[in-house]
Amino acid sequence: MRILRAIALAIACAASAPAAAERIVSSVSTHQVMITSDFSGLDLVLFGTVERDAATVPRKSGYDLVVTVSGPKESIVTRRKDRVIGIWVNAESRTFIDVPSYLAVMSTRPIEDLVSIDTARRLQLGLRRTLLPQQIGPDLGDTGGDDPFRVAFLRLKTAKHLYVEQVTGVTFLTPALFRATIPLPAEVPVGTYDIDLKLFADGVNIARANSAFEVVKVGFEQFVATSAQSNGVLYGLATVSLALMTGWFASVVFRRD
Repeated sequence: MRILRAIALAIACAASAPAAAERIVSSVSTHQVMITSDFSGLDLVLFGTVERDAATVPRKSGYDLVVTVSGPKESIVTRRKDRVIGIWVNAESRTFIDVPSYLAVMSTRPIEDLVSIDTARRLQLGLRRTLLPQQIGPDLGDTGGDDPFRVAFLRLKTAKHLYVEQVTGVTFLTPALFRATIPLPAEVPVGTYDIDLKLFADGVNIARANSAFEVVKVGFEQFVATSAQSNGVLYGLATVSLALMTGWFASVVFRRD
């Protein structure tokens, strides 16, 4: 009998629990970014609104939003150079496994002002709190924020504009309508990009949504990339033949009689 009462009480509590009061509706200016030979980067616009149900009143403190854009996964080696007998050589190295090739974090305010440190770590908000697994001997895991290899990795990615953090990158145009700009550099990798949106009010994550867009190569660049992957032998022969023809043509043009 006690078990039946406990089950009934749990069902009643679940039925009386309020549903999510807010939800995020968003989209991007284009869902497919095409890279051509003259591609020099672009700014992708993310826009959306916070919808409330009929029973929800506006929050006095307003909303905050954190947008995280992650590119295709990659594994990359970071090396440290040491000076040996006056010559700089590669010394210790560290391999980062399945980390985002592109990572952008935009928010309405500095993340430290939005949520507690524990919440920021749990939700991996910001570059410093994003997990970057490393191969450390036989083990695989992330290290502390002051790890020299992690610091160097973030510095190199940031210098190439492939890792970006903008503490005021999201703007609420109205209490519910928001806009953000996703900067894509000229060296942006090809693949699918995931957009994760987290809505906060009074330091609590109250809603979450996801979107995506794709970066693709088109034209001659896509033809070359496809040929290199699907017909490696023919691509190699064509490359060698082109190099020989170029050398022969140069010797004819610049020949001194």
